[in-house]
Amino acid sequence: MAPWQDREGWHIDVRGLAPPQPLVQILQLLRGLPRDAVLIVHHDRDPLMLYPELAQIGWAAEPIAGDPGEVRLRLSATGPDAA
Repeated sequence: MAPWQDREGWHIDVRGLAPPQPLVQILQLLRGLPRDAVLIVHHDRDPLMLYPELAQIGWAAEPIAGDPGEVRLRLSATGPDAA
């Protein structure tokens, strides 16, 4: 599914994708977003490999409420360049 935007920010749904595609697609989208953007990730498992990658590029993940069986994360930039 293509990324979409609403009042919460940008969204990407990577549920059902085989590794490493969720990681690849999330990082690719983040590269194109401004530092003040918010990305909501809809995932079917806790993406443990994503967290160190986010830290390296100055982003952080916060778990938020999602649908049953879904792991939903709010990604936002960290550091002085963040909004």
